[in-house]
Amino acid sequence: MSTTTPPQTNREQPEVLLVEDDLATSRLVEEAFAEVNERTSLHVTQDGVDALDFLYQRGNHASAPKPNLVLLDLGLPRKNGKSVLKELKETTTLSHIPVVVFSDSTAEQDVDDAYTLGANAYVRKPGHFPDILTVVEDINDFWLTAVRQPQ
Repeated sequence: MSTTTPPQTNREQPEVLLVEDDLATSRLVEEAFAEVNERTSLHVTQDGVDALDFLYQRGNHASAPKPNLVLLDLGLPRKNGKSVLKELKETTTLSHIPVVVFSDSTAEQDVDDAYTLGANAYVRKPGHFPDILTVVEDINDFWLTAVRQPQ
């Protein structure tokens, strides 16, 4: 007699850091995660410096959780997404965190640079909620459900 167990997420409450300077996009991604996986705790930072403070748990983010996943826009103020990605992947204590570049750029150079710097995936940021919902479902199903990550 065999039993089937449902897929397990990496944590009871997955932690996702969205690094996005566009407030409208942030709101749509928040709505999509609320619909797809209400247990996901979505944290939003609006620039590269604040994102690194969150990841290093310093300043206003001293009690921030380590995310299971980072969704990273490239066009950020103060410190661009490529610089954030480079630093994150060069830091031993952070390098294991999967990073999905979430950008509206279609430039092949941006895609190449993102992978060269250590991005785990590059997803073109959709402009409409139904498409964002589909992307968030795919990200949730793969990165927060199917993939086993180190603790």
